[in-house]
Amino acid sequence: MAEIASYAGYDFIVVDMEHGAGGVREALNCIRAVEAAGSSTVLRVPDNCQAWTKKALDLGPDGIMFPMIETGKAASDAVSYCRYRPDGLRGCAYSIVRDSKFGFDEEYLRNYTDQLLIMCQIESEEGVKNVKDIVAVDGMDCVMMGPRDLSASLGLLHDPGNAKVKSLMRTAETAVIASDPENGGAYLAGMATAQDKPVDLRLRGYHMIIGATDVPLFKKAVVDDVKSFKFGCS
Repeated sequence: MAEIASYAGYDFIVVDMEHGAGGVREALNCIRAVEAAGSSTVLRVPDNCQAWTKKALDLGPDGIMFPMIETGKAASDAVSYCRYRPDGLRGCAYSIVRDSKFGFDEEYLRNYTDQLLIMCQIESEEGVKNVKDIVAVDGMDCVMMGPRDLSASLGLLHDPGNAKVKSLMRTAETAVIASDPENGGAYLAGMATAQDKPVDLRLRGYHMIIGATDVPLFKKAVVDDVKSFKFGCS
């Protein structure tokens, strides 16, 4: 599925280890498939912790996404997990892992920070409250908005289009865009939804827009296929 999505023309593919049954081995196979098809990968880890981060980065993704970042401290921790000492806390095995082409990339240590996109998800009321602290963290490249969890944090899980959710989304969006990524601020990313089409997000200044996910796409395709066989049957 990752390979097909890459050939279809997506600029990047998010490989998700936060939700679903996929683990490190499955993520590695997806990254290989995406690379072979000429696209890029962002790997979402299950949690903002050092252990998951080093396992994920050793696979060699182009970007990493940390879920549920609610404070500047949490964003700073995330960045530190992506940097080798003395600049961070990442465990050092660069000479034997895929991220450095198993040691064949002689420029790796000079370039690895520039070749990795670090994304932090803001997906709670607390995260929106602290958005300026989050975007101010040096090395945090991009904020990914999470409207579904944001609505849940407001007690509106089944109403992501609620005016209160939209208001908090606009507050966070405005702060991220104002940080100016060209001058040390953060880029803004989001997922197209029933409430926000890709064109809507683009008009609001989003720099990265994530499209549909594989399960809903496949689900719709098979449901439509089954319906085509039942058409006209009593």
